[in-house]
Amino acid sequence: MMNGFYWYGYNGGWMSLGPILWIAFCLVMLYFIVQWMKESQNEQRLKTPLDILKVRYAKWEITKEEFESMKKDLM
Repeated sequence: MMNGFYWYGYNGGWMSLGPILWIAFCLVMLYFIVQWMKESQNEQRLKTPLDILKVRYAKWEITKEEFESMKKDLM
């Protein structure tokens, strides 16, 4: 039962799984890269000057008076 052919077939079965796992890994990485690129494009597209101004006000980079003044200039 435990002749060389049996062990060769057993190991050969597992060794053939390597390329399949590699392809699956590459496909998963490709999926995440595409999702990351879509997200970064959406972030860039949604940034209007008013959005940027709101972010700067939220980070306390500008005061409320400066925010209102700049907001009035944009409108």
